Amino acid sequence: MPMIRYGTNPIAWANDDDQTLGAHIPTDQILSEATEIGFAGIEGGHRWPADPQALKELLGRHGLVLPSAWYSLELCARSVEEEKQAIQPHLDILKVNGCSVCIAAECSNTVHGSQVTPVSQRPRLSAEEMATYGARLEEIAQFTAEQGLTLVYHHHMGTIVESPEDIDALMAATGPATHLLFDTGHCYFGGGDPAEVLARHAPRVRHFHAKNVRDDIMNQVRKEDLTFLEGVRRGVFTVPGDAEGAIDFAPCLQILADTGYEGWLVIEAEQDPEVRDPVKYQTLGLTTLRDTARATGLDRG
Repeated sequence: MPMIRYGTNPIAWANDDDQTLGAHIPTDQILSEATEIGFAGIEGGHRWPADPQALKELLGRHGLVLPSAWYSLELCARSVEEEKQAIQPHLDILKVNGCSVCIAAECSNTVHGSQVTPVSQRPRLSAEEMATYGARLEEIAQFTAEQGLTLVYHHHMGTIVESPEDIDALMAATGPATHLLFDTGHCYFGGGDPAEVLARHAPRVRHFHAKNVRDDIMNQVRKEDLTFLEGVRRGVFTVPGDAEGAIDFAPCLQILADTGYEGWLVIEAEQDPEVRDPVKYQTLGLTTLRDTARATGLDRG
């Protein structure tokens, strides 16, 4: 397999958190368009079948594979052993589909899916609580590693790991089994410079989400104290290459190149598909991402 592979996420067409967005778009259309644009894979989503083999066959009919899929941890609300039991069916899906990483984020107390709670009211852990959480997460990461899957933690708006300081604290609190899914958009929205934060943790990055941010919408979310979902509906996120986006992806991809990153570059940029055509934006994103990866030496294929 090539060292760098390009993927997308179905939330560009059909949103997982607000399922009214893109509800009119047929599943086969999502997969056909992803293939036609030129992606090699597409991540998990609520439209896909729960049966691992059925999912593999569905994606395979469109020439696609599954890079990975999101799992909602509830380690703040249940024991490590309970979490191991809960996550196992998800791991089975990933293994059947040939994945190498398991995307996970704490969701027992998140507000990112709320229609009423502003993202500013997201949960926060004290230093002591983060240390305890990190030790528990490491146990889950060891459990997934025993099954051939690297746990990559997804820092995310509205959760306990949102800001650059949260990312630093989680990485410090976890051991060698826990790795990072680095998301440029969530890092920027969370108050960080993506290149600066990535540079600190690049050796532990095993999955990469290329998400861009519109400053004007982000500022509306903060000024008006909006929910995360309202920000999404207004268009806070976009793809690499969009002139409305604030993030320069070249420094990030250069860091990945310099640290020998191998794996997926996934465009995960949710927008209202009736306002911003998924084919247009995903095509722009892939073209930009591939050109930048080649210019920085990350993609030598």
